[in-house]
Amino acid sequence: QVQLVESGGGWVQAGGSLRLSCAASGSISSIKAMGWYRQAPGKQRELVASVTTGDSTNYADSVKGRFAISRDNAKNTVYLQMNSLKPEDTAVYYCTAWVVFNNYWGQGTQVTVSS
Repeated sequence: QVQLVESGGGWVQAGGSLRLSCAASGSISSIKAMGWYRQAPGKQRELVASVTTGDSTNYADSVKGRFAISRDNAKNTVYLQMNSLKPEDTAVYYCTAWVVFNNYWGQGTQVTVSS
């Protein structure tokens, strides 16, 4: 079992920045990759960014050049630095951890970007 606790969401004006954090606990050694999804009202959940244990990263086209995902292995924490935020980035952001045959989810954190 893996437990994920997110923090760092909030309200920001367009063009601003926020940093999300996701602290993992439990069976840390089973994690193959971690990432962030988001879900806006009335839309499907979409992958925003991911990072593997080998530090390979992947980003949605809509956030490339603006968001950066990183890991702090000593703290078992993954971060999502979000810059140049746009109103369309408004969503609930969920941290996820992939293990073999499964993935775990955090409770979600709201990000609201006003124009």
